[in-house]
Amino acid sequence: MIRVQQEDFDPGAELARLSQGNTSVGGVCAFIGLVRDMAGDREVGAMTLEHYPGMTETELARVEEEAQGRWSLEETLIIHRYGRLEPGDRIVLVAASSAHRQAAFDACQFLIDWLKTRAPFWKHEEGPEGAHWVEARGEDDEAAARWEEGEMGAAKNE
Repeated sequence: MIRVQQEDFDPGAELARLSQGNTSVGGVCAFIGLVRDMAGDREVGAMTLEHYPGMTETELARVEEEAQGRWSLEETLIIHRYGRLEPGDRIVLVAASSAHRQAAFDACQFLIDWLKTRAPFWKHEEGPEGAHWVEARGEDDEAAARWEEGEMGAAKNE
C-alpha cells in the first residue's frame, strides 16, 4: 500500500493493519523518518517537501513491486508526507510484514534506501541562516547501490 499525503499518520494503527487477521505473519519491520532540528551544522526550523503528483506514486509503486519480487512478503507499506513540516514531525513510514523476520528486515531497509533515491520529492529547509533546497546525498546513493547487483542485491526471496 502506498500513500502520499499532507496529514500525519498513526504508526501504531498503520503497523497493526499489516498483520491484522493474517496469522501467517511472523514479523513486521518498520522505519519511521522524522524531521531533525539540525542538518549538519545548520539549524533547521522547518522543511517543506514537494512532489510531482502521479509520478511520485508511480515511482513508489515500482519500489514496492521490486521489494515484493525480491522477498516473500505478506504486505508492504509506504506512507510519505509532503507540505511544511517542523522538527519532530513524521515524514515517512515504510514497513514490511512476512512470515520470517529476515525478509521483513531486508525489505524494510531496501524500501527506505530506494525510496530516498528514486522517489521524486524535493526538500526545502528553513533556518536562521535562510532557506535552501536540499541536495541529494552521496550516502543515500551508496545505500541504494548496495541493492543493485552487489552485496544485498542477490538476496532474492529468502
